[in-house]
Amino acid sequence: MARSRRFSTFSLSFLDIMSCGFGAVALIFLIIKHDVDNQIEDKNPELIAEVTLLEEEIKVGQENLVRAKNTVSDVDQQLAEARGLARRINEDINAVRGSIEQLNSDDPNSAIQSLKDKLKELEEEKKRIEEEAKQNANNVRRFVGQGNRQYLTGLNLGGQRVLILLDASASMLDETLINVIRRRNMDDATKRQSAKWQRSLAIVEWLIAQLPENGQYQIYAFNTDASSPLLGTEGDWLNVGDKAQLERAIDNLRQVVPKGGTNFYRTFSTAQLLNPTPDNIFLITDGLPTQGRKASRKNTVTGAERLNLYNESVELLPRGIPVNTILLPMEGDPFASSAFWRLAQISQGAFLTPSKDWP
Repeated sequence: MARSRRFSTFSLSFLDIMSCGFGAVALIFLIIKHDVDNQIEDKNPELIAEVTLLEEEIKVGQENLVRAKNTVSDVDQQLAEARGLARRINEDINAVRGSIEQLNSDDPNSAIQSLKDKLKELEEEKKRIEEEAKQNANNVRRFVGQGNRQYLTGLNLGGQRVLILLDASASMLDETLINVIRRRNMDDATKRQSAKWQRSLAIVEWLIAQLPENGQYQIYAFNTDASSPLLGTEGDWLNVGDKAQLERAIDNLRQVVPKGGTNFYRTFSTAQLLNPTPDNIFLITDGLPTQGRKASRKNTVTGAERLNLYNESVELLPRGIPVNTILLPMEGDPFASSAFWRLAQISQGAFLTPSKDWP
């Protein structure tokens, strides 16, 4: 008879028991970790919102700090200006007080002597003004510079026959290329009123005002060609003493519209027609020529090419006659100053680049 076997829980293998234990531990860990993640996920939106709010407050605080620093700087500037103004006011007050004390001084002889000295200064000033008025009366035409100032230019204004050559090309509309192009497309009245052209006309009037009454003159306005403002007088000398004719020449010159290129060759060729030759030449321009003896089909001219055109043209000038160049500002012509300076040295003339308030 077979023996019956009894089942016992302690007959499970040791490995099975350990596996069940590890499984339980893993399950507990997962439950605890999931709960922690949920808590963190629940708290993160609030933390993020608070951090964002703090960052925004920091940014606003930094902007306010910059504004505060700028305000302090402005206040410091205003304070410095106020102190300077207060100092000047105090100086004026002290000066007035000094004048009052001087007037109230007990020494009448001192006040009388002071008045005599001032009277003497006024008499000397009156004498100087009368001498200047007498000198201006001898001039064929009066010209007063800006602010009633006249400059010592170093120009040789002598000679009985003076030739004035005025550049009337499009570049005389302005000092920059972009503005020249812009003004070139405007109406004629606007072109005539451009500051650079008006300044050129003022220079011509200043030169004429210095001419002797018994002398002769001729004016040529030139661009690609040269002509006198009094048409039909090319090649003839005009008398300075004929004031009506002189005023008519100036009025006609004001009607010229700057346009076209610059051709020294044709200009100097026209000047050769004057007989007898001039004693003095004044050239008012803003740079070297852009055209020469032969017409060019190119749309642009380099600085070196302009210098070659100038050298070709200057050979036409009569020898031994001073050439005085008044060079107005213009960009894009680097060789102009040196070329005209050499011309002044060779011809015993002058080279002038005037300030903006001359004449």
